[in-house]
Amino acid sequence: MYKPPEKNNSKSRKGLRWALHQKRWFGKWHLYLGIIAGAILCIVGLTGSILVFQDEIDVALNKNLFESLKGQKRYSIDEVIPVVQQKYPGRKFDYVFQTDEENPNATYRFYNFTTEEEFFVNPYTAELCGKRLINSSFIRIVMNIHRTMLIPAAGRYIVGLATLGMLILTISGLRLWVPQQYKKWKQWRSVLTVNFKAGFKRQNYDWHNVLGFYSAPVIILLSITGFAITFSTVFIAFLFMLTGQSPQSVAGIFGQKSVYTEGAKSLSATAVAKIASAELPEAQLLGIAVPADSSMVYRLDLKSDGPARSGNRIMLMVDQYTGKIVLNSETDFPDIGNSYLSWLTPIHYGTFGGMPTRILALLGGLMPLLLYITGFIIWWPRYKKQTAKATYVAPKPNRAEQQLNAIREGKLSRYFGFYFKKGIRYALLLLVAAFVAGALYGLISGIIIQPALFAVLYTGICIIVNFIIALLVFIVNLLFFAPFKRSKRNTFKYFSLSLAFVLVFLPVIIAVAKLSRNVF
Repeated sequence: MYKPPEKNNSKSRKGLRWALHQKRWFGKWHLYLGIIAGAILCIVGLTGSILVFQDEIDVALNKNLFESLKGQKRYSIDEVIPVVQQKYPGRKFDYVFQTDEENPNATYRFYNFTTEEEFFVNPYTAELCGKRLINSSFIRIVMNIHRTMLIPAAGRYIVGLATLGMLILTISGLRLWVPQQYKKWKQWRSVLTVNFKAGFKRQNYDWHNVLGFYSAPVIILLSITGFAITFSTVFIAFLFMLTGQSPQSVAGIFGQKSVYTEGAKSLSATAVAKIASAELPEAQLLGIAVPADSSMVYRLDLKSDGPARSGNRIMLMVDQYTGKIVLNSETDFPDIGNSYLSWLTPIHYGTFGGMPTRILALLGGLMPLLLYITGFIIWWPRYKKQTAKATYVAPKPNRAEQQLNAIREGKLSRYFGFYFKKGIRYALLLLVAAFVAGALYGLISGIIIQPALFAVLYTGICIIVNFIIALLVFIVNLLFFAPFKRSKRNTFKYFSLSLAFVLVFLPVIIAVAKLSRNVF
């Protein structure tokens, strides 16, 4: 969200012309990230908007696979597994789930991850309705573009870093959006509305501001969740560590094995489902992962009652021989761990609040393209003027800039302290912004606390990761550059800002982790 360049009557010289706001760090971040990550974010956003209604689209395009005629008796998910195994002994599968738990005529979906195939089964007759390659459907192609840009290996990380860039673009854009004379209502009105009486350039500039501001709460949540989905291992580890558990405990929890003894027979899916029903009588069984070999366990995905319209997921792992429950996510996960299991994907696609938040998520996915177009229209004429060999007016440093230059060139301790104090202020603003963004995203559906605390918690984890990187950079600077008097002052600035942010956020997210019992 760019500010129009201001006039100045001081001396002129040749070179690139920067608007006053662009000289600030948040202006440069906003400009360069928009140029570098903008095109990727347009594609990721558009595909994300499609995926908000992925189930409905897939059903509409493949009704023969997802719907069947109503029969007399419907097989439950645990009952259909042995029937299919008996009818189609040559068909191997790893996972079965209901395509739509609210539609009694919806088929069961069977996955074979080894062959990357899926087939669909009539819930009344257990007859095969059809099959396809997992990655051949329109929705799956859109999903792969959304997650990886169809780039092998590195694609998911490119997309993940681009979503982080979207978060930074939004935050820096909000900072640019705040009017310089913020005490005057007229200035606020100018950035909250579009002046339809103005010319094209001014209207385009207003649209960039207005679209960016009003969509910011949704975009912040979509960016955080997208980044967390890509780097899931890091986030899960920190969610456990915030409650006092070691990262190694995560591997132990997810690495459960069945205890095989000679002559032992594997329990049927029906027997395992009864065990799950006895453990969680109010939960609805949605999916079963069958053991791939003698050491694996049954994994059951269940849905419980909760505030969200979707999610509320419980995961059970059951020993295939003894029927012992070796993992119950409700009791074995910390409460904030369930925020990942039950809230991450619903917040990312807007399904947690039903249709209102799904529409918000769809519109949020369209925003990167609209902001990219309006931002480009703002930037391109300015860029052409910058590259022209014409003189421009060099802005004379004001008193504040002169004081800042003195701090930058003065004692290191004063330099460090200056940015530390500035970091505290920025961190407090970001803390409030994260909470408000989550609350506003869920407000339309009446679900406020969970997305608000989720935004604070996951923003805090991003800040902890950033602090670790800043600390490593700071140590390298001290060990390898400072002894040769080649130390970079920017590393001190980066570390002081990062330290301030982590000192503000860490107590808050620890409090959320400890006190938010049964919130997620």
